[in-house]
Amino acid sequence: MRYNRLGYLIGEGFSNIFKNKKSTGASLMIMCATMIIFGVFLILGENINKFVSDIKSEQGFQVFIKVDATDEEIKKVEEEIRKLDNISTVEFVSKQDGLNIMKERLKEKKGVLDGFNIDRIKASYMVKVDKLEKSKEIQDKILKMDNVAKITSSDETITTLINLAKGVRIVTGVILLLLVVISIFIIANTIKLTMHARRKEISIMKYVGATNGFIRWPFIVEGMIIGIVASLISILIVGGVYNLIAKQLINTSFIKQIGMNLVGFSDMITTIIIVYMLLGMGIGVIGSMISMKKYLEV
Repeated sequence: MRYNRLGYLIGEGFSNIFKNKKSTGASLMIMCATMIIFGVFLILGENINKFVSDIKSEQGFQVFIKVDATDEEIKKVEEEIRKLDNISTVEFVSKQDGLNIMKERLKEKKGVLDGFNIDRIKASYMVKVDKLEKSKEIQDKILKMDNVAKITSSDETITTLINLAKGVRIVTGVILLLLVVISIFIIANTIKLTMHARRKEISIMKYVGATNGFIRWPFIVEGMIIGIVASLISILIVGGVYNLIAKQLINTSFIKQIGMNLVGFSDMITTIIIVYMLLGMGIGVIGSMISMKKYLEV
């Protein structure tokens, strides 16, 4: 008997969808638009987060040693740096290495360095830290060490990227909230039309003893089905378009220049499916509950 009731409720939910094809189509389009726009910002945020994470893992600063420091003093600076907390790696850059780097940067003009006095070049250490937020604190400590001339870093660039990633997350959240409200409103009105058309049937069911739950569930099922279908359609559209665009972008000179690796859609598919399904079913259920309140009042 329980299975017959469950089958009836699910069957009625599907039946409601086909009875109101225009309203159902409008709800599907609105929910698909909601999820596609949200998907765009979600994917953009994932790629920015990965880019920032990759840069943070490679990011460091360069500690230059005073020109007149002896080999023993240079080695002592390294030992003191390694004693600090949150130090990941410390790599020595000799004066000759420094000269070679300068030649590489000058490329075809490297001839201007021929005969350059290598003793005028400062030896240095490339230092990477485990936590970027500790970088400034560590640099301040290193600057106080003996024989340290200066430190160069690009912390401001990294901070800008981190703030950009945070901004994308905030914008995504605000847009999602607005679209969810719109979707709930559309779903609620769609199901309200169905209930209005069946108001006499619902009244008769209540007179013969049907509970609110028994009357309510077919409409909740209807909302959930609309949400699930919208989720599946949105995943296919977002996945197909993203893969197409990613293939074009990956070969552009800009992406190669900044060394950015795009996140594969397959790496995000699990998260997207879970988020979309919860979002779709949640919007459907909430919209259904709102629309039924008037008709189920005693």
